Amino acid sequence: MSIFSNNKCSIEKHLELLGLDVKDKVSDFRGIVQSVCFDLFGCIQADVRPKGLDKEGKIQTGWWLDINRLIIVNPKPVMDRPNYKYGDVSEGKQGAADKSTNGRYAANE
Repeated sequence: MSIFSNNKCSIEKHLELLGLDVKDKVSDFRGIVQSVCFDLFGCIQADVRPKGLDKEGKIQTGWWLDINRLIIVNPKPVMDRPNYKYGDVSEGKQGAADKSTNGRYAANE
């Protein structure tokens, strides 16, 4: 499944990649999109991190990949995405430091 399949190409559409299981068309590298970056030169990239831990029990290294190289493997995010349109997250008043251990924002518990 392509991220451009419905011809909706906006910042919101790119943010919908967060939490999705994706695969790189070029290398077959697969993982979960943890971050999306818009840079000054017009590149839009996603930080793709493999699921699970490495052989030593450590978090694996992810790779920044151009979004046009990504294929969506599973369209269901691995967890709820933050609301970047409204509320404390969108206003920069709440972030990762405010999250509880169960993955939900402390204010929502």
